[in-house]
Amino acid sequence: MRKKAAAEGQLYHRFEQVMDYLNNRISRGEWGAHEKLPSVRQLALELKVHRLTVFRAYQELKAQGQVYVKDKSGYYVHPEMQADVAEPDKGAIVPSYQMRNYLSEIHRIPVDFQFSEALIDPNLLPNMYFSDYVKKVFDLYPRVLSTYAQVQGDEELREALCDYFIKKHRFHLTAGELLITSGAQQAIDLISRIFIKPMDTILIERPTYSSAIDIFHQQGARLIPVEIGPSGYNLEQVEWCMRQHRPRLFYLNPTFHNPTGYTVPPEQRKRLVELAERYRCLLVDDDTSHDIFFGQEPPLPLFAYDTEGVVLYIRGFSKYVSPGLRIAAVACRRPLMEHLLTAKSLSDNGTPLLNQKIFLHYFTSPRLQQHLEKLRIALQIRKDVMEKELSATDWEWTTPGGGLSLWVRLPEGVSAENLLAGCIKDSIAFVPGMICDPLRQFDSWARFSYSFANEQQIREGMKRVIAIAGGLKEEA
Repeated sequence: MRKKAAAEGQLYHRFEQVMDYLNNRISRGEWGAHEKLPSVRQLALELKVHRLTVFRAYQELKAQGQVYVKDKSGYYVHPEMQADVAEPDKGAIVPSYQMRNYLSEIHRIPVDFQFSEALIDPNLLPNMYFSDYVKKVFDLYPRVLSTYAQVQGDEELREALCDYFIKKHRFHLTAGELLITSGAQQAIDLISRIFIKPMDTILIERPTYSSAIDIFHQQGARLIPVEIGPSGYNLEQVEWCMRQHRPRLFYLNPTFHNPTGYTVPPEQRKRLVELAERYRCLLVDDDTSHDIFFGQEPPLPLFAYDTEGVVLYIRGFSKYVSPGLRIAAVACRRPLMEHLLTAKSLSDNGTPLLNQKIFLHYFTSPRLQQHLEKLRIALQIRKDVMEKELSATDWEWTTPGGGLSLWVRLPEGVSAENLLAGCIKDSIAFVPGMICDPLRQFDSWARFSYSFANEQQIREGMKRVIAIAGGLKEEA
């Protein structure tokens, strides 16, 4: 039944993508009034979907009055649609694409108990000590505010990070193979714009980081889900997907996975790189919580196994070093780097130099390691507090070895969507599992982050969440 539901969800998702593709082109006026649209067969071949999916989309557009049919001739753009394009309602300027970021919409809701933000409580960061580095930077670089940074990033910072990666992860790397971005999410956005065209196929974990789904949707990608569990991936499924769909890339988060907290074992990482080499599929390793571990350090990143240039490694530092600076690094081989540099130059022409210099001097200081040791202890305590509150329920979860959140299965009869609505009324926020699922299912799952709220807020907030869920269960 689960396989059947997943298959049906995937088919529905492809139908939605075809609808978006057609709606966007019609709304932008790319097909004029009375202009004939591509045949069902032609569009199915172009978009690499089944003909029934395209037929269903055309029928839906016909029902909506956006297209009309000529017998034995095909589908045509309805002239009223072009009138709407030429004269938008009340002169409003409309965007070319409808953009959506479900996670950001939740974050923008002001609440007292914040379990949706996978960010560090500012009280756990060394704010006073950090300010010393700001003063130091202005003394060392008096002209730091008078110039742009290099598009690729400050050379001094790239050299320091290159040295760190070589010593820590045994990377074969040069400073020329690193790009500094304004956070890991910008890196994902740049990569999507370079490597994905509308209806290109990509692999993506199920579940995965919600904003990545939205970014890839924005590019018009066809998302093929790959299940991830406590022991990693089913590599037979991964290979079948690579062989069958020939994806452009596989976006994955194998270390303290967001949202599940799972960590993919070393033997699977090595095999993934081998499969990527065989099927020429780019692996995008999003690694934003590598240093937040509660016992054993995580395995080496995928980039450590890459000899053919098939891995693009994103290392985020913002969350636990300096959120306000928005610093991340992307490691890749030179041919890919040239494309990234062009995209970065068009995006912002370089991450602010001041931010990079401040980060550089804090990152290379002994104080950082002391901070990380204390931070791991503090976050583990908060995780334990959240788990203790949940232990009195029949909710299910796997204790993560690191990261910032718990991935929790709600009791039968409780929908995450309904629970979130009830919690927001009580000033509580969390992430419903549906927005982490490329198939928009997982409504019985939720992500609760323990990193932003303090212990007392976690105790009180989770008690309230559990009580609200109990009320919903009784109603069901």
